[in-house]
Amino acid sequence: MAIELGEIDTPVGALTVAARSGRVCLLHFDASERSARAVLGRWYPGEPVKAAKDPGAAGKALQRYFAGEIDVLDTIDVEMNGTDFQKRVWSALRSVKAGQTASYGTLARRIGAAAVRAVGAANGANPVAIIVPCHRIIGADGTLTGYGGGLRRKEWLLNHEGARLF
Repeated sequence: MAIELGEIDTPVGALTVAARSGRVCLLHFDASERSARAVLGRWYPGEPVKAAKDPGAAGKALQRYFAGEIDVLDTIDVEMNGTDFQKRVWSALRSVKAGQTASYGTLARRIGAAAVRAVGAANGANPVAIIVPCHRIIGADGTLTGYGGGLRRKEWLLNHEGARLF
């Protein structure tokens, strides 16, 4: 079975999406097929990658999300590639529901980790942005902090979800 790779246009720009066996394994904020193929080649050596209009049906779900069905992200199956620690962090991210935010410290406590910076680094390495909602993690003082898609996108996504910002 081939990995499906495609580009989806959204209100926050073009997204590159890949799915393997129907599960989204990559969602990036750029339209660089070349860089996506390089990442997929490292994760899945020798597996073919083919162009697809809607990898893992993520495009349809994301259209619904951007149309206001903010909880639809919870229904998208993902396949995460990373260390065990990163996977624990990413799993905890999915527990932060749409319209809510959490601090890096809160996320660290949820997984029983003392290293808040390590949690922040794992958050920043999230390979499935938006769907695994790293944008919902903010500073302890309520400020928006770093985001791979840029702070403007992070603020847009949080506003779209109705999160209360300080």
